[in-house]
Amino acid sequence: MTDVHSPSQRSFNMSRIKLKNTRPEILVRKLIYRLGFRYRLHCKDLPGKPDIVFRKQKKVIFIHGCFWHRHDCRFFKWPETNEKFWRDKIDGNVHRDFRVYESLLHLGWRYLIVWECEIRESTEAVLAFKIKEFLEL
Repeated sequence: MTDVHSPSQRSFNMSRIKLKNTRPEILVRKLIYRLGFRYRLHCKDLPGKPDIVFRKQKKVIFIHGCFWHRHDCRFFKWPETNEKFWRDKIDGNVHRDFRVYESLLHLGWRYLIVWECEIRESTEAVLAFKIKEFLEL
């Protein structure tokens, strides 16, 4: 199946994708704040610049987009155009993620990954339970 957008329109759309302060990230941050937890954002001194950092507990949360981090869910689908570029790009992201997780564990930090599909499909109560359980252990 070919792309429904022209190459210039697709390029424009892709250039507008944000790296931080995304909609899923903001939804999770608001939920965490309502649960009574306080946090730091995108700490550059930690491997991978985690999205949400709890320094006292030495815990971090990553909010991953299913496409960019190759989640095995219905929201991930390999692009049909420019296949080599996208396979290299997404595989590189996944390998980098694993190196970051290993580095964090080596430094004594714990991490939680919240996937974009979880935010879309879970109720707020389910997501709150997952986060609260992670932070209170």
